[in-house]
Amino acid sequence: MKTDIEIAQEAVLKPITEVAKALDIGGEDLELYGNYKAKISDACLKRIAGNPNGKLILVTAINPTPAGEGKTTTSVGLGEAFGRLGKKAVIALREPSLGPCFGIKGGAAGGGYAQVVPMEDLNLHFTGDFHAITSANNLLAALLDNHIQQGNALQIDTRQIVWKRCMDMNDRVLRNIVVGLGSKTDGFVREDHFVITVASEIMAVLCLAEDMQDLKERLSRMVVAYDHEGKPVTAGMLQAVGAMAALLKDAMKPNLIQTLEHTPALVHGGPFANIAHGCNSVRATKAALKLADYVVTEAGFGADLGAEKFFDIKCRIAGLRPDAVVLVATIRALKYNGGVPKVELGQENLKALAKGIGNLEKHIENLQLYGVPVVVTLNAFSTDTEAETAYVKRFCEERGCAFALSEVWEKGGEGGIALASEVLRTLEDKESRFKLLYEDSLSLKEKIETIAKKIYGAGSVNFAPAALKELERLEKLGFGSLPVCMAKNQYSLSDDPELLGRPEGFEMTVREVYVSAGAGFVVALTGTVMTMPGLSKNPAAYGIDVDETGKITGLF
Repeated sequence: MKTDIEIAQEAVLKPITEVAKALDIGGEDLELYGNYKAKISDACLKRIAGNPNGKLILVTAINPTPAGEGKTTTSVGLGEAFGRLGKKAVIALREPSLGPCFGIKGGAAGGGYAQVVPMEDLNLHFTGDFHAITSANNLLAALLDNHIQQGNALQIDTRQIVWKRCMDMNDRVLRNIVVGLGSKTDGFVREDHFVITVASEIMAVLCLAEDMQDLKERLSRMVVAYDHEGKPVTAGMLQAVGAMAALLKDAMKPNLIQTLEHTPALVHGGPFANIAHGCNSVRATKAALKLADYVVTEAGFGADLGAEKFFDIKCRIAGLRPDAVVLVATIRALKYNGGVPKVELGQENLKALAKGIGNLEKHIENLQLYGVPVVVTLNAFSTDTEAETAYVKRFCEERGCAFALSEVWEKGGEGGIALASEVLRTLEDKESRFKLLYEDSLSLKEKIETIAKKIYGAGSVNFAPAALKELERLEKLGFGSLPVCMAKNQYSLSDDPELLGRPEGFEMTVREVYVSAGAGFVVALTGTVMTMPGLSKNPAAYGIDVDETGKITGLF
């Protein structure tokens, strides 16, 4: 059996200029990064702004398990299937982070015969967007410490610095550090921290900004510290905005690549969904809606994280209205949620399936809260039995969901025709009555409790004293109307990654909150979720190599 990277390397790609022609984009509208990657120019984005919108289809999933779900693979395969049905479609995805690529999660190009390519470029440096975000983040950190060193005219309280440095790598030893050691000229000694680049507020800002003016305004509002009176100190007050915007100028432009079947794909931005809002850029999504009749996008991890944030943050801020949702599950993952060890997932087990399917049920219920029609798809494995598949199909249809089997990993677009046809029928027969989960007028505490109880199934929320104090401060500072971005582990509906299936009535703990004023949301950290992951004992980096010809191996 060929690996994902072997399949990708054997593919015959079209020049990206040809892929762009299918979207009525000329060569003058592209900024080329070699033959198979390009950025779409600002002039093109302005020109297509008056086009009518296509249909917006969100792909989400049940909670991820070691058995795999295949959300990105399904997104890519669905887009390819639309192409085979003669539909004009674009896929809008996030860019991968180097941390997971070298860690345990792998890349984010899809899999099998449903991949976006060039896969190696995408999973490594791509067009440099993440490097630009890292540089802008750390420029702001340097300007902040330099301001303190040069007299501290803004009276920054060094005990209340909230801006962290970042890097696009899993490096646990940088979570908590001390800076400024050495002589007087080396700065003030203080505790500092690193987050992974995808958790940087600049990543969120870039992904939510409509244009350069909006980007600058959002950058300016970012809170970096508080002064001795407890008032916010912003990036704008540090005169950092112009330089950061200059670093982000090219990163603002959506990237165009293709699938193995030459379906256009806009891949841009990449905030994690467990510690950020988990969606590709607003610019890329809106551009895709103007370029195609059908846009397939995805939100990170399970529907409890990615889809909730897609709806309550991205759609709220950008004014998007999704037309349908595809919910991805696998029989293997459902049996895992039912208590079956990973090594036994290939065996038929209807009892475990019935127990674990509660996880799928909860995600269906969550999505239906938003009034968007749901299509459930099973990402097929060869070990699935007819009885297991029939059980899931019947379960979904009894809950008002359309159902389709997906075989895109093995067959590419051909294996997604059944799913694409079901999505088209759903778009034709069922009207989306999209609504948000909560109103802006609720307090921050009420918003957190609403998400925890309605989406996660919590019975109560325990707020750490420091979190309560910060919520009170943020309300007084005028941030109470912002939506909430919940930072939670992705493996469970609860804040305990060991609680699989459908836990109910549990207590969720919010240990810390902070404002991302530029992005326009308040982050609530639950459980033990971290904004700087670590590497495992045997990270994926051990298996990655390149030969004398430049051929890369080991990526997945």
